[in-house]
Order: sequence, then C-alpha cells, then structure tokens
Amino acid sequence: MLSGNIEKMVTQLQDPVDYALPIGDDQLPMNQFLDRSLTLKYSGEIHCIACGVKTKKSFSQGYCYRCCQRLAQCDMCIVKPETCHYHLGTCREPEWGEQHCMIPHYVYLANSSGLKVGITRSSQVPTRWIDQGAVQAMPILRVQTRRQSGLMEMAIRQYVTDKTNWRAMLKGDTVDIDLAQERDTLLDQIGDEIRAVNEEFGEGAVEIVDEPTLDITYPVLAYPTKIKSFNLDKDPEASGTLQGIKGQYLIFDTGVINLRKYTGYHLTVDAA
Repeated sequence: MLSGNIEKMVTQLQDPVDYALPIGDDQLPMNQFLDRSLTLKYSGEIHCIACGVKTKKSFSQGYCYRCCQRLAQCDMCIVKPETCHYHLGTCREPEWGEQHCMIPHYVYLANSSGLKVGITRSSQVPTRWIDQGAVQAMPILRVQTRRQSGLMEMAIRQYVTDKTNWRAMLKGDTVDIDLAQERDTLLDQIGDEIRAVNEEFGEGAVEIVDEPTLDITYPVLAYPTKIKSFNLDKDPEASGTLQGIKGQYLIFDTGVINLRKYTGYHLTVDAA
C-alpha cells in the first residue's frame, strides 16, 4: 500500500509499454498489477503540482487557480499553439517560453482512435504518443518553434482531426493505417502553407521529415466492450481487477480511470 499525491504515469517504450505511477516520493511499477485486484482511494486533498499549496479544485490537470492564471504552461497557447504570443512580448514567463516553446517541435501523425495530427517537442517523443494511446505514430515535419508547429497543425486540420476519441481508443479496435501514404497525401495538400511559413520565418523553418512508423503496444489483457468511467470527485474509490493500461488510463473490469485527470490528488493505492 502506498499513499501520496500522484502525477501522470511515467512511461518507457518497451513491448509492451512499461508504466510507473509517481505517488508521493515513490514510483510504483504498474504493469505488475495486471490481472490483480487494485483499489485507488482519494483522501479528499489536492495539492498544486507547481506551488504545492492545498487547493479545493484542480485546474489544467493539477494546478491551483493562482498558478493556472499566472504560469505560461497553463496559458491558452499551450492548447492552441498557433496563438503563441511570445513574439509579441506578452508571454507570461518569457524564460519558460524560451526553454519550452522557442525550440524545435515536430508535427506528427498518429493512430490512436483513427488518424490524427498533433505536435510535440522533440524531447517528448515518444512519450506524447504513448500518453495519447497511439498504436502507430510518425513525425512528418520539423519546425523551429511551437508557434510554427501550430500553424502547420492548423493547415493539416483542414483534412485530419487533432482529437482522440478516448472511448474508441480504449476499446482497442483501431485498424492499422498506412501513415507514410497519409503523410505524402497531406504534404501535397498543404504545400502552399509550408511555403508561406518558410517565406515568413525563413527558408528551412519547416523541414519535411522522413521517418518510419513507430508501432506501440500496451499492457492490456482485455479491452472493455462498454466504457464506464470512475469519477473520484463523486465517488472517492475506484477498484476492480486491472485488465490493462493504455494512454494514461487504467482499465479495470469495472470501469476505466484517467489518472492524468487526477494529477495532484492524494491517493492510496492498494493491491491484493
């Protein structure tokens, strides 16, 4: 039994993905609990993952209201990178922006519940794909800043969604996609937008990436046929036989729970 404030699960790309849950000062290996009875109990306490203060409600997956309002990592441009305003001199934390946004990013294609487009810092490959439950992923463009990645993602969104259907992802019936073929089709369709960004920011701002598809497998014994979600804010206990882990979800025989949603929550984890 372990108790403490949790953060999103840490992953390692293996076959299948290896998961560990940061809880308090420990990291709890999660794959070991497959096919075992597991119980999560919420104590009612939440602590901000940035400042540590006790908060009644979590904002932006783990922050208190004050940090959510003042930290750059909680700004709207994190969700909509094309709205990055660092270049306007209005970034909430310019130093943070230089470290996390004014650096190379990838635009990628993934197959989590079907074809989707997304962006990520190069340092977050393949973590970003695993967190989304993608079974296939491939970077297709490399750009110099987060804003540029947002502009390219916005162009591709004309043809491909940037959303994951989490229910479909958890049912595990995703069909393989020829990502290389999809990449080639999309690059033809957005040729004008690529040229426009290169003209605005300088030749080479957008580079086409030619990398193979990465296939990802997850530690899942059985996928649910119907999706029922645990809500710790309404019922402080989630329990059942652990049948799998995918994305940031635990899949029980009794329901599923997105642990990332409860970042900063104080939980007790007990296994039989």
